Amino acid sequence: MIPEEPHFTLRLARDDRDLRAAQRLRYEVFVEELGGDGVLVDHEARLERDEFDTIFDHLLLIDTRKDPARLEDVVGVYRLLPSDRVLATGGRFYSESEYDLGPLKASGRKLLELGRSCVAADHRGGTAMFHLWNALADYVLERGIEILFGVASFHGTEIEPLAMPLSYLHHNHLAPPELRVRAQPDHFQRMDLVPADQIDRRAAMVATPALIKAYLRLGGFVGEGAWIDHAFNTTDVCLVMDTARMSAKHREFYIRKAGQAG
Repeated sequence: MIPEEPHFTLRLARDDRDLRAAQRLRYEVFVEELGGDGVLVDHEARLERDEFDTIFDHLLLIDTRKDPARLEDVVGVYRLLPSDRVLATGGRFYSESEYDLGPLKASGRKLLELGRSCVAADHRGGTAMFHLWNALADYVLERGIEILFGVASFHGTEIEPLAMPLSYLHHNHLAPPELRVRAQPDHFQRMDLVPADQIDRRAAMVATPALIKAYLRLGGFVGEGAWIDHAFNTTDVCLVMDTARMSAKHREFYIRKAGQAG
C-alpha cells in the first residue's frame, strides 16, 4: 500500500512501537483536542488506549519525513476488527457497549468494525484521509467484507445544538430493519427531535462531522438512537454500510480496485 506521494506509506501496525505511535496520535486528537478520557488513558505517556487495542488491526498512514523515535511518524489511523476474529472466540465488538448489534451479528455476513479514525491536525485538508480510505478499500476486498460499521461522533454531549443534524440523519438515513442496530438504553438519546418537514438540510450538513458525511456519500446508514459518551465528551451515532447497497459510483470504485488487485 504505497500512495503516489513518496513521503506517505500505508500499512498495518506491526509491533508495539507502531501501536504506541497510533495511541499517541489518538491522544492528541481525542484527549487533547476533544477533551476525552478513559480508564486506560495514559496521560503521563500521552497515549489514548483501551482493552480492545490488542485484538484490532491498526491501519497506519505514516509520514516518513517525521521522527519515528518520537512517535511522530503516524499521522493517520483507522482501527479495524473483522468479525471472524470476534465470533470465533466468543468475544465482543467495541461498539457493543453502546449499541445492540444483534441484527448485524445475526445476518451471517462478514462484518468489519471501524473505529478510532483520526488524522493529525497538520495533515487535515489534504490527501491523508483519501489514502486511508483507499487502504481501507484494499483491506475490505482482500477479506471479502460485506458490512462495515462503527460509531462516529459529534463533539459534545449537549443535545440541543445537535438536534438538527441528528434529526436529519434519523429521517433520511435510518438503516433498514434488517441492519438497524439500536443504542443501548443506559445512554440512549432519541434522534427524531425535529419534524421531517422542519429540517434545514444545509444547517444539518454544516453541523455534521466530515467523516459521517463521507459515510453517507458511500451509501451508509445510521442506527436507531444516539449514545451519549460522557467520558469522551461526544454524542455517538452508529454508522452501517452494506457494500451491496453502495451507490453505483462507489461500488464501481471497489470493483475497479478488485480488478487491479487480481
